[in-house]
Amino acid sequence: MWKERVLLHLGWIDIDYAIKKDERRAVTDTSTEAEIALYEHWEQSNRLSVMFRKTKISAGIRGSVDQHTKVRDLFKAIDEQFVTSDKALASTLIIKFCSTRLDIVKGMREHIMQMRDTTAQLKKLELREAAEAAVVVCL
Repeated sequence: MWKERVLLHLGWIDIDYAIKKDERRAVTDTSTEAEIALYEHWEQSNRLSVMFRKTKISAGIRGSVDQHTKVRDLFKAIDEQFVTSDKALASTLIIKFCSTRLDIVKGMREHIMQMRDTTAQLKKLELREAAEAAVVVCL
């Protein structure tokens, strides 16, 4: 979810070029004006994307993410931090799912909606087996 939001912001303010395109070759004496312009565009996009992304890193993982000068490397490092977070979230969701009980006050509809929401979150984490088992328990 965080990544989609950041990519949307970067695309919206038109600085996502460094994410979409590979790093341009360094400028040499034989580089054409077009190559120089593309290189400068990539450099600016990369620099602004890294600065923007650093402002959006949560305080909980800020210290554990190394300093990167390329936005793709920064995204990769953050993704690696979230792998362990996803495992913890999956465990929490499974416990939540198993401990959720029907509450007469909230009603059956609210109970089913809550179970479906938890199942959808498990599917997003690519835990299809856990999500399918959750549906069986719910029924």
